[in-house]
Amino acid sequence: MAEDVRRLVISTVGRLGRETQLHLDERYRHFWVTNLLIIIISILLIVVAIFNVYYIRVLYQDLNGIVFNMDSMHTHLRVVKGSMDEITHRVESFDRHMANMDEINRHTSSMSDSLPRIANAMRDMSGEVHAIRNEMAVLQGSMISIDQRVVHMIGGVASMRENVHQIARPMGVMNPFLP
Repeated sequence: MAEDVRRLVISTVGRLGRETQLHLDERYRHFWVTNLLIIIISILLIVVAIFNVYYIRVLYQDLNGIVFNMDSMHTHLRVVKGSMDEITHRVESFDRHMANMDEINRHTSSMSDSLPRIANAMRDMSGEVHAIRNEMAVLQGSMISIDQRVVHMIGGVASMRENVHQIARPMGVMNPFLP
């Protein structure tokens, strides 16, 4: 009976040894697969990081281009505003000259006693001059409105330019580190 217990213990220890070895082999295989996955994921993360740095550099360059275009647009809008101011002043000057047409009309009326045909033609012309004067007043109002809109556009472009500068500023900090 003592021999049966020994055999039972030996067979149990042998079975435990085999099971332990299978478990160790299984564990080693899982560690190997896990290490392989970690290496693959690390390589993928490095590739993604490289692409992110590249895209940040491209974004920085694009933002610099936008800032340059905004500066250029701001400069051109100032030139347009100056031209619109000049046009507005010329329309006002033309309107002042049109005010003299009323005086010419009065002088022409005084001549109507001696020149009835001229008086009839001048009356017709006076109505047309009044219509032109009214249209010039409308044109002057439109030019003032356009001038105000250009001023608003310049303010908007200046604000956009400042916002793009603020967006590009953090990218400028990273620029020395980028390839």
